[in-house]
Amino acid sequence: MDARGCVAAWWDMVARNLRHTVPSCRGEDAKGKDRCWYEAALHDGNPIIVYLHGSAEHRAASHRLKLVQVLSDGGFHVLSVDYRGFGDSTGRPTEEGLTADAICVYEWTKARSGTTPVCLWGHSLGTGVATNAARVLEEKGFPVDAIILEAPFTNMWVATINYPLLKIYRKLPGFLRTLMDALRKDKIVFPNDENVKFLSSPLLIIHSEDDKTVPLEFGKKLYEIAHNAYRNKERVEMAIFPPGFHHNLLCKSPMLLKTVRDFLSKQWA
Repeated sequence: MDARGCVAAWWDMVARNLRHTVPSCRGEDAKGKDRCWYEAALHDGNPIIVYLHGSAEHRAASHRLKLVQVLSDGGFHVLSVDYRGFGDSTGRPTEEGLTADAICVYEWTKARSGTTPVCLWGHSLGTGVATNAARVLEEKGFPVDAIILEAPFTNMWVATINYPLLKIYRKLPGFLRTLMDALRKDKIVFPNDENVKFLSSPLLIIHSEDDKTVPLEFGKKLYEIAHNAYRNKERVEMAIFPPGFHHNLLCKSPMLLKTVRDFLSKQWA
């Protein structure tokens, strides 16, 4: 297969695993419609979110479906994608590959959205994918319209070392060196803390107080780095949610939708 064929096959894989949920107000209109109708719907004026999920499971995990429904009820188009190596997508997940998938979906969406803004929303691992993609697009001269980071870490090395299930092994001889060598070998960094220094897009960080998987301190640290780096400080905000939502359940907060809508409305006014 030549290079063009490889690209076409890869995009076909991404497209097959891209789920487009329209705003609930258009749910009845969408019934029975084909792919062309869904593509045309992207420039109907309703804001669009490209959702980049975390490392566990796939786009159809129950908490992700709940979030998509909340956003759809709030008037958003939501494009959820399983990166290569996740869900039904083929291939091996690498940092470079996941980033390329996110960039491709964002650019595909922007090409069809007209003047409708598009927001990148990353959760957990997806925050690293989101800032990687946003930095590449920024360097190309096309900053993304907005970024939402849900339960972000500073970088994968720090997040992995501090992962709760691994803490009991940290005192074992050679454990940290072995872990870092493995991450270095696979070129896994997802440097949120470095990426945000190069961004200009509106940035909202959301985190639950009782997140034990990626503790709140990481979200606060990332906010501090971004706020210090951004020239326009008003473009960076953080919302901390009270205990009860842990790592995956901010979708159940009655304040989530208002927080997101208020931020995007202000930034896109």
